Amino acid sequence: MSALQVLWFVLIGILFCGFFFLDGFDLGTGMAIQTLAHNEDEKSQLIGTIGPVWDGNEVWLITAGGAMFASFPYWYSSLFSGYYIILLLILAGLIVRGVSFEFRSKVPSKYKPIWNWALTIGSAMVPFLFGMMFTSMIKGMPISAAGNIYANFFDYFNWFSILGGIALMLLCYLHGLNYIALKTTGDIRERARNYSQLLYWILYVGLLIFVILLAVETDFFKVHPVIVSGLVIAMIVLSVIGHACTFKKKELAAFLSTGFSLVALVTMIFSGLFPRVMIADNPHNDLLISAASSSPYTLKIMSITAISILPFILAYTIWAYYIFRKRISINDTRQNGGY
Repeated sequence: MSALQVLWFVLIGILFCGFFFLDGFDLGTGMAIQTLAHNEDEKSQLIGTIGPVWDGNEVWLITAGGAMFASFPYWYSSLFSGYYIILLLILAGLIVRGVSFEFRSKVPSKYKPIWNWALTIGSAMVPFLFGMMFTSMIKGMPISAAGNIYANFFDYFNWFSILGGIALMLLCYLHGLNYIALKTTGDIRERARNYSQLLYWILYVGLLIFVILLAVETDFFKVHPVIVSGLVIAMIVLSVIGHACTFKKKELAAFLSTGFSLVALVTMIFSGLFPRVMIADNPHNDLLISAASSSPYTLKIMSITAISILPFILAYTIWAYYIFRKRISINDTRQNGGY
């Protein structure tokens, strides 16, 4: 296993961290459209908080998939063929969420509830299905020596994977609520904070059950006990800090806490996978980083390209969030014609 292979495994993990940190609050805000907002003005206010940035945040996912295809083609082929239906449903959720922004702003008022629900359902589908996919993947799937997944329904849908989907969906929703409290004014800001304070208690229970199942259903604590235990503790500490910050009205700190909880979760998954990219129910069929990667020349060219482009991407992302840093009020959305 070469340094470039490890580098690209880490970079793909970083791209997924970026996606869940940034698009996580988009998805959470989308789920809040029908669960937090009380009227169309408040729903437009929520959409106004993510309207300028949601499509840019999805680029992290596209880049992660592209990087996986170029640097680890055998991982890509095994994952995308084995999880074809789940990934297709994730794509459907992303499409429904994306078009709902446009249709909601253009259809007559009587049809807006349809697209409000489409936005909420599409936003909930994505983290739930991603959580199911990653959780079933780390448990271990029936994989042949050639790297093909030949799983049945219950390999994808089981108690562990369903809990993983619910946990990730809940964490994204909580991340969205903290973002709403950070980015809005008026009644909905206080309501988002109150919802967060209650949901943290559910999150604690979910984290406890997830950690127990992680120890029972995976080999993570056996393979990498120190780093996995450290990341689990980090998630718990970050959750407690975020919860305390909601009571103290430190909205930025609460938002960062849920964001870094998502980062810790993704980091734990990639750390537990290492040096594998796919875990088989038969350890002899595990797909390793060293066997799944592209040629050294391909990885070298990709590294040079990434180093050249990355500063511009980061600079643009920081600039975009700086431009749209102000809080959104109901009056702002009314003056702009709504969303």
